[in-house]
Amino acid sequence: MTGQTLTAKVLRAHGVGDVTPGAYGLLDVDLLMLNDVSGAVALKEFARMGAERVFDPARVACVADHFWPAKDIRSAHQVRLLREFADAQGIADYWETGATVDSGIEHALLAEQGRVLPGRVVVGGDSHTCTAGALGAFGTGVGSTDVAAVLALGQLWIRVPEAHRVTFAGTPGRFVTGKDLALALLRHGGVSGSTYASVEYAGEALTRTSVDDRMALCNMAVEAGAKTGMVAADDVTLDWLEPRLGHRPDAVAADPDAAYEREVTIDVSDMPPLIAAPWSPGNVRTVDEVGSGVRVHQVYVGNCANGTISDLRALATVMRGRTVAKGTRLVVVPATQRTYRQALAEGVVATLLDAGAMLSPPTCGACFGGHTGILDDGEVAVATTNRNFVGRMGHPGSRVYLANAWVAGAAAVTGELTDPAVLV
Repeated sequence: MTGQTLTAKVLRAHGVGDVTPGAYGLLDVDLLMLNDVSGAVALKEFARMGAERVFDPARVACVADHFWPAKDIRSAHQVRLLREFADAQGIADYWETGATVDSGIEHALLAEQGRVLPGRVVVGGDSHTCTAGALGAFGTGVGSTDVAAVLALGQLWIRVPEAHRVTFAGTPGRFVTGKDLALALLRHGGVSGSTYASVEYAGEALTRTSVDDRMALCNMAVEAGAKTGMVAADDVTLDWLEPRLGHRPDAVAADPDAAYEREVTIDVSDMPPLIAAPWSPGNVRTVDEVGSGVRVHQVYVGNCANGTISDLRALATVMRGRTVAKGTRLVVVPATQRTYRQALAEGVVATLLDAGAMLSPPTCGACFGGHTGILDDGEVAVATTNRNFVGRMGHPGSRVYLANAWVAGAAAVTGELTDPAVLV
């Protein structure tokens, strides 16, 4: 009998009896996340279906992050709805920058708060909930109607995805991060190469990565069309979680003889940092392939998976003793308040401020074109975010290049697309 994939093990343990790809089942949810955008819609649906109480307040988390700090009256109202709902339902896991000691961008925040564990099921009203896969969880984003149903029942109707295995072979270079592994997969298969699949990542290169890198990798699984992306928990995962939990959690992994619907191996030994040029995360190239001379007006380092302390350290290494190029602006958004405090303690914030950067409180902000860094017509940005569609960060005439923090730092210093190896 063939062994089970990690995907099959997690789904079976959460109530799905038939884990054959394409089969349907009711999935028991360990954690449901609402934010101030999709959550506002979900709350209306929750009331419309006649529900009065959430299925379990201890398994619901509410995070104000997309339009917070509020940019206008409407966004202030949406956060108020979320705040009042959490209070009325007795939901203790409510985070709002300026009102709670710990806060931040939802996916990074839930992980650092120990709410995401190996083998668990995490559902959220945001497509990048797949970031939870970095810790060995099955994380997936759903629409507001599904969020409302899970709020009431604690279950999600799911079609079982195919399981794909992506192996990253070789030893990554100094300036190659989890962001580049995600872009490498997109370069290989494009934005539909993993449509509705659960992508299980493995390989020698992955064993050398941090949890921060794995968050960046799993975060962009959805850009390849995937239902989720997962890294089986190992000592790196458990070492990261143990101080946050006060104990060492159990790990879940695929069986050695598990069969996958698709297997891909990508050698990253000699791979340079990658970028995604406008207007698709799948338009992946090297900096040299794009060529120097691409004028950069804004550099944005932040996002639900690339505003980590690793990203801020890399950026500070490039910026130390240098300043932002004339005509270029550098916007830095730590993913969580805890990350912000750590960056302060390490002197990272001082280095970035001395270089001319603007630091923002944790927010999704400019990543989705909401606020705090909107682009004008004709402007070019290098961003550590996850999407670069037309108009994603502002004017439809703007252009966004997706990159890791090393490349972002090099662009901030030179004012154009630059290989970080030239500077560091």
